[in-house]
Amino acid sequence: MRSDATKQARNRSVKSTLKTVERRLDNAIKEGNKETTQAALNAASSAFDKAAKLRVIHSAKADRKKSRLASRANAAG
Repeated sequence: MRSDATKQARNRSVKSTLKTVERRLDNAIKEGNKETTQAALNAASSAFDKAAKLRVIHSAKADRKKSRLASRANAAG
């Protein structure tokens, strides 16, 4: 029971971080600043890889999200 609560807290924290980095990337794309967009994309890719490594999300989902975020960033820039 205790380990479930610990895992749930970690998963919630990591998923919240993923949403935050995705939101930051969207804001950077809207601003149109190429350097900020690239930095946000790198941070998002790293965060999704770390979440997949911790098995908070499936590795295929991480790859899919990274691909779609990169497509959006490249289309904007």
